[in-house]
Amino acid sequence: MGPAATFKLMSIGIIVISFVVGLIFFYLISDVSKEHKKSQIEEMVSQLINFVIFIWVGKIILNFHIFIKDPLAILAYPSNAEAFYLAVLLSAILLFYKAYKKKFDVLQLAASFLSVFLMASFLYEFIQVIFKHNTYSFGNLTLSTILLVLFLLTNDRLTNRNLLMTMLISWSTGMLILAYTQPFVTVFGYMMASWFIGLFLITNLLFIIFGKRD
Repeated sequence: MGPAATFKLMSIGIIVISFVVGLIFFYLISDVSKEHKKSQIEEMVSQLINFVIFIWVGKIILNFHIFIKDPLAILAYPSNAEAFYLAVLLSAILLFYKAYKKKFDVLQLAASFLSVFLMASFLYEFIQVIFKHNTYSFGNLTLSTILLVLFLLTNDRLTNRNLLMTMLISWSTGMLILAYTQPFVTVFGYMMASWFIGLFLITNLLFIIFGKRD
């Protein structure tokens, strides 16, 4: 196995470990029943698997001319920001479809996933700074720490809707500040453009405001 393949596997391993710890964190701090925790974790894992699949779909679409000539060659191409954006779009479409067909409570799932995402982000950036000496991750680590503390302080005091709005605005504002003060800003290794962060903020705020109320 070459150095590039080893590096990629290590990067994937760090992300997987981060989200596993995030799911454990959700299980420990959530005050709902064990059955509800289990169903929420199963749904979040399902959505995470779908997201990974959508990233691969995005990679194939963006490199379709190569995929037609040599399908296996697409495995060598790293997933870029555009594939990440497409995966976010496809995941949103899938969630809206499930909400429409199954009366799926997307706000509840988003509120549950919030704790998973924040802890996973904190651990991922902590590993990047402490063990991989990535100086550009220090801003992300600072933001993740602030958001995690804010979440722990407000989790039991706000409704799902208000909690999501508070954390979404805080995360997006922090990311935009980092985008304009650093050469680049990333989410789990994927570079984020400021226009995407802004669009993500506006879209989710509109959904939270006009979606089903708690």
